[in-house]
Amino acid sequence: MAFPILHARLLLLFVLPSWPLVFSQANREIHLGSSLVASDNSSPWRSPSGEFAFGFYQLGNQNLFLLAIWFDKIPEKTLAWYANGDNPAPEGSKVELTSDGQLILNDPKGDEIWRPQTTLNGVTHAYMLDAGNFALVNGDQNSTHVWESFKNPADTVLPTQVLEIGGTVSSRQAESNYSKGRFQLRLLPNGNLVLNTFDLQTNTAYDAYYWSNTYDAANRSNSGERVIFDESGRLYVVLQSGENVILKSGSAESTGGYYYRATLDFDGVFRIYTRSKLQNNGSWVQSWHVPKDICSEIRGELGGGSCGFNSYCVYDKNGRPTCECLPGFFPVDPDNKLDGCKHNLTQKCEAGGSNPEDLYQKREVSNLFWPYSANFEKKDSLNEDVCWKSCLYDCNCVVAVHNEGTCWKKKMPLSNGRANWSIHGKTMIKVPKYDASSGMPPLQDPIRGKKKDQGTLILVGSILLGSSVFLNFLLAALISLVRSSSSQKRHKLIRSSSILETNIRSFTYEELKQATDGFREELGRGAFGTVYKGVLSSSSSEI
Repeated sequence: MAFPILHARLLLLFVLPSWPLVFSQANREIHLGSSLVASDNSSPWRSPSGEFAFGFYQLGNQNLFLLAIWFDKIPEKTLAWYANGDNPAPEGSKVELTSDGQLILNDPKGDEIWRPQTTLNGVTHAYMLDAGNFALVNGDQNSTHVWESFKNPADTVLPTQVLEIGGTVSSRQAESNYSKGRFQLRLLPNGNLVLNTFDLQTNTAYDAYYWSNTYDAANRSNSGERVIFDESGRLYVVLQSGENVILKSGSAESTGGYYYRATLDFDGVFRIYTRSKLQNNGSWVQSWHVPKDICSEIRGELGGGSCGFNSYCVYDKNGRPTCECLPGFFPVDPDNKLDGCKHNLTQKCEAGGSNPEDLYQKREVSNLFWPYSANFEKKDSLNEDVCWKSCLYDCNCVVAVHNEGTCWKKKMPLSNGRANWSIHGKTMIKVPKYDASSGMPPLQDPIRGKKKDQGTLILVGSILLGSSVFLNFLLAALISLVRSSSSQKRHKLIRSSSILETNIRSFTYEELKQATDGFREELGRGAFGTVYKGVLSSSSSEI
């Protein structure tokens, strides 16, 4: 009988030590003093299910990293949260949950890159939870969350995440630039959920371009107090009365097989995405978005609109805005089309200066409007030509819009530009002509561009006539002709005479000005003069 008892005791010895290990694995407790180091093969802190991970997310092929949370079971490792978008961490940086409960990200030199903005007291450990929430916990107070990523969102909201009054979600600047962008999602103190642009330097919020209409000044119980995104992909505002205002209904299918996320994208559109957990080669599919047309919904005179200053917005069928520069303008940042455009040349407004018709040319684009950008002048009952001339001779005018007899003159910066195909109108942009001192190539006239098949030649008379090398060559040719036979001599002289007739002759200044279209296009500069492009015609044919 002693053997069964001894067997049971031995079994208990093997089983009991494993209990703490199983408990620790289930909760994935991150102890004080734990740390991670940024590298291309560093291991993150994963949630118990392994669906989410907290650690260092490498930015492309750069040796720069974001402290982030991502979906870890899908190939694309989509980000759900990040801390240091404005200041990526170099390789070798370390995030540590210190012995006194502080979460600190330092660079390899030990300089601080990021830490939570709130004061952290009493933190005993941390968790990476299955919902995608990273939490610093006070275990002595019923596991109270002292700090959590869900209460400090970046650009994404996950299922079960709640946005309280004053909560803010901010876009990134561009698809691959995680610095804070110009768009915000906010739950205002009055209970309205809004989207708005804002000034990055001063954090001044501009007019909203979407709102949930969950504000009732007459009855506060009908105003919102929090926003919830649940496991079925449903998004709704909870009113103070307890009622729900549904913004996006949930999925009728089983929700266990899908991931959901609600992201304020870098283009200012708030979208809900769905992705199957079972398809390894699947992708995120957009299921809802607001506003429906961001190009038209952003209004007001403040801020650069959806595309930045001096640009215009074109809306596609997928709810994505495309930003373009006006003719004669260039992107402020070639890697970020939402950052607006600029002129490379400034207008010349000196009194008694050159004729504007010699300085500027007109570029036309149809159906572009700036309905909420300030007009500095509006003129009624003007035809298109007079409207253009009014802008051309006005030092402050950059763009003139002519529509049904009305002329709107606008100055820089232009904001909230958009294409509107339902309204017919013509936009005339005042574009500087080529200035040799600017180093910029001339803008091609679209009408003249159709005549590119005409024969052209380079005017080199100023160089040839001033070159002693050419004169020596001519003298040698004449001596060679004298030594030839008389019959050959006459033949070559006739032939030479034909060449000289078409290639060597003097021109008046007016002839050269006409041939070069007013010395419009400079091709280069030599030791003896400037080379222009032009077209010459002889009495018998064009060359």
